[in-house]
Amino acid sequence: MKITAVHAHCLASALETPFAFSQGWVKSRGACLVEVQTDDGLTGWGEALCQGLQPPQIAAATIESALKPLLIGADPLQIEPLWQRMYMHTRDYGMKGATIAALSGVDIALWDIAGKRLGQPVWQLLGGAFRERVQVYATGFYRVSGQGEAARLAEEAAQRAEEGFRLLKIKLGFGLEDDLAVMRAVARAIESRGLRLMIDTNHAYGVADAVRLGRALAPLELRWYEEPVAAEDLAGYGELRAKLDVPIAGGENEFTVFGFRQLLAARAVDIAQPDVCAAGGFTACRHIAALSLAHGVQVNPHVWGSSVGQAASLHLICALPLANPSLFADEPIFEYDCSSHPFRETLVERPLRQRAGWLERPDGPGLGIEVNRETVQRLEAHARP
Repeated sequence: MKITAVHAHCLASALETPFAFSQGWVKSRGACLVEVQTDDGLTGWGEALCQGLQPPQIAAATIESALKPLLIGADPLQIEPLWQRMYMHTRDYGMKGATIAALSGVDIALWDIAGKRLGQPVWQLLGGAFRERVQVYATGFYRVSGQGEAARLAEEAAQRAEEGFRLLKIKLGFGLEDDLAVMRAVARAIESRGLRLMIDTNHAYGVADAVRLGRALAPLELRWYEEPVAAEDLAGYGELRAKLDVPIAGGENEFTVFGFRQLLAARAVDIAQPDVCAAGGFTACRHIAALSLAHGVQVNPHVWGSSVGQAASLHLICALPLANPSLFADEPIFEYDCSSHPFRETLVERPLRQRAGWLERPDGPGLGIEVNRETVQRLEAHARP
């Protein structure tokens, strides 16, 4: 079996109601899907994550100009050798960011092909499943006007509780006073419901303000505090771990085992959060998971992409071991983005649907998805200049 074609599909869709996280306004959703075709008719799909406000065209250019020539004619089942070939070829100008996201999309597509060829789900090829279902947490709580939205976000928290979510991650980073007002309102809205909260500031603060926020929210006993400072500030992460009792999470903006080697060696996080569509695909996330296990740090992937990225993330979470096993250990959980995202509803034939706060383990071959080509073509048209 040989690879005959590699396509990067840039998708875009404007949002009727733009929303904000701490780093800017999201006015449209974008995605870069990767399609790998073989001479025996198998097609694999992957996704190169558009992290934050990243345009999909950046990763697509890397795939078309740098990675595609390395892949045509190769055996798609040689996944690790192909990963190393792509990484070493782009190392001098890549190592992080959109270049590794592009590699990630290709790698996911290769694992999808392998699963289809062998008639096995990807989690099986990764070594087997540690869990038959995965608990989800609602991420969202974005702003539609800016500050002063505590009442609306509290209503959203109550709505998520009614939908079956038992875990909520609140987006903060809009100023300490506003953040605290939001958390007080959310806590009141879900009081007595038994829900657990996390926060994510998307590196909006320096160490001093991040510590102030963490200490002020200590009574809520958060499950974790995500991206409190910039990804580059490993010393700042360490300082926060020393000064706060809440577990510190980070790594969505880190890449490959080389980046996570530095993150883990610095003892910067309690929870490592690689995104399978950004950090280097399944192959890199296997490396990262092994290294994290050796450091006693739990991997809990970041999930932001389309339904293709969601499917890949679910397979990865099913196959992750516990770093610190016990009878009642916290299991890895799935980030279920509740914000407006058109690529979640029509891009695949059967999009993921949480039920009572859980997702069942997928059992179809490969990623277990069927991509709707009509949707791809329609959304590609929106992405053209």
